[in-house]
Amino acid sequence: MVPLLRAAGHEVRVLSRGAREGGDGVEYVTGDLLTGEGVAAAVAGVGTVLHLAGGPKGDDEATRNLVRACVGAEARHLVQISVIGADRVPLTWLRTELDAERAAAGSGIPWTTLRAAQFHELTLTMIEKMTKLPVLPVPGGLRLQPVDSAEGAARLVELTLGEPQGLVPDIAGPKTYDIAEPARPYLGLRGKRTRLRMPVRIPGKAGKAYRAGANHAAGGAETGKRAWEEFLAGRVG
Repeated sequence: MVPLLRAAGHEVRVLSRGAREGGDGVEYVTGDLLTGEGVAAAVAGVGTVLHLAGGPKGDDEATRNLVRACVGAEARHLVQISVIGADRVPLTWLRTELDAERAAAGSGIPWTTLRAAQFHELTLTMIEKMTKLPVLPVPGGLRLQPVDSAEGAARLVELTLGEPQGLVPDIAGPKTYDIAEPARPYLGLRGKRTRLRMPVRIPGKAGKAYRAGANHAAGGAETGKRAWEEFLAGRVG
């Protein structure tokens, strides 16, 4: 996203936990969203804040720390990325994503939130790990709509440079797959044999939500053009 924002003529300040050398309109600052250390200084004098940081846990608290700093800095627009199904799939990590959304919406700062499907890179990481197993677990009813990260970045830049819109339509990929479907072309490109499939039922309310498609893009969603197969051919092929 940084090159896209620079190409649009904007200076960019990037917050990360590690020090990096900036230049050419890009400034790097250090801080930690989970502790709040350095965050106020990072957003000082910034008009638009784009929140892309995330992890396996603590995204709600990290967002609250960022929101407090943005309020103090009198930021004019807070943009964040979230996950499709944050309000419909009853899993702990998705509840933290929903709480992060609510922190921005209740901040008093004009805001925009984009919920995205899993990016192709995340799907690839998942498939790489699963195909190392002697059998391929196939959670029944779980279907993915992976989207290209470059298309997600372009949409986020568009939203960042526009006016605050609140919760905007989701963005997802052009195709829907069960777990086994993305694995087949990956194994073929790697010259590996197809693993035996092991059906697995996802239990409880989360399983029911996935079988109902609660992790799929809602009506009116933005649809990416680059499908999983094209990404995979370029990355693995």
